Amino acid sequence: MSYTTLVDVATLQAHLADPDWRVIDVRHQLADTTYGDRVYGEAHLPGAVFLHCDRDLSGPMNGCNGRHPLPDPEKLAQRLGEIGIGPQTQVVIYDDAQGMIAGRLWWLLRWLGHDRVALLDGGMQAWQAAGGALNATLPASRPVSFVAEPRDVLVNADYVQSFLATSRMHLIDARGPERFRGENETIDPVGGHIPGAVNRFFQLNLRADGRFKPAAELRTEWLAVLAGCLPDQVVHQCGSGVSACHNILAMEIAGLSGSRLYAGSWSEWCADPARPVARG
Repeated sequence: MSYTTLVDVATLQAHLADPDWRVIDVRHQLADTTYGDRVYGEAHLPGAVFLHCDRDLSGPMNGCNGRHPLPDPEKLAQRLGEIGIGPQTQVVIYDDAQGMIAGRLWWLLRWLGHDRVALLDGGMQAWQAAGGALNATLPASRPVSFVAEPRDVLVNADYVQSFLATSRMHLIDARGPERFRGENETIDPVGGHIPGAVNRFFQLNLRADGRFKPAAELRTEWLAVLAGCLPDQVVHQCGSGVSACHNILAMEIAGLSGSRLYAGSWSEWCADPARPVARG
């Protein structure tokens, strides 16, 4: 059996010694980019490998392409192969940020053609609450070949701009409501949102304990957000293309596949003063 959205703690505990499973730690903080390396070195799930949001899950910034540009697919594929992810590997990803960073790697793997990837539902907090073991041992990796086969699941700024005033695109912003409205912006130099976007804060996908809501509940909520649009008309964005992946995952759990990502998101959009901005 393969897992393509979520894995619970009990299932992962039963497969920790399975050579066909690979656990990835992607803990990260935007305000402290050394955080993930530090906490991984202190303790992590047994056998987990660490990947860094900036070094591994993002490409170089040039001032115009957002805060977390997509990595080069071939370089990412090489890195994934180095840590032992092959075609049959079941990947399980966790963080301690309600799945925000883990969702990015989930989406990246699917972008490159690897479907056997799931988030640990509830992340590090759920693992510890269940008494899951931690250690500081660095796992050995057996390099394998990971062949990238990128899928057509992306749009760029030109695409977004060309469909702003049409019904062919339903743009959904995953940021918190205050940032969406342009209030208290502390991360990007310009506050506001892309005209026509609707707001669905990614944390609304979760229950109070940090785990995802049931599929039926997510489906009801997301059908209301879609407001009659088909999933393949949906484009997701956020501040830099990270938390938007959480919304893509939620739609997948809800059985609403086919939406795409504007990876540059608000941080790329607002870097060009010629692009329109909405507030409120």
